[in-house]
Amino acid sequence: MSTLLRFIEIHWKAITLLTLMLITVLSLLPQPSLPQVPGTDKTHHFIAYSALFFAIGLKMPKYWFWLFVGCIAWSGVIELIQPYVNRYGEWLDLAANTGGLITGFILSRLCYKLFLSK
Repeated sequence: MSTLLRFIEIHWKAITLLTLMLITVLSLLPQPSLPQVPGTDKTHHFIAYSALFFAIGLKMPKYWFWLFVGCIAWSGVIELIQPYVNRYGEWLDLAANTGGLITGFILSRLCYKLFLSK
């Protein structure tokens, strides 16, 4: 477990950028209908944004708070753009995204304290 966490901590920038790009593409890719996957739309948002902020929280750069604010802003911009690409923007999605960011941060800090700090 600690080996994986160290890898995430070392490569946090690349992991964060790849996750952000994946979220952006999947959120803005025009779809005739949403794919049928287990869980609710809000659950998917929550999990995606938890994953997005996990690596940042594990590394804890000095500007982590501004990255948090930037992720919320990015999420809001995606919700504003979605109606223009045959998708549905919802402000409840933004709430799920924000909750995911907070949860990803908390989980990463717990993992750091349990497995990496010595």
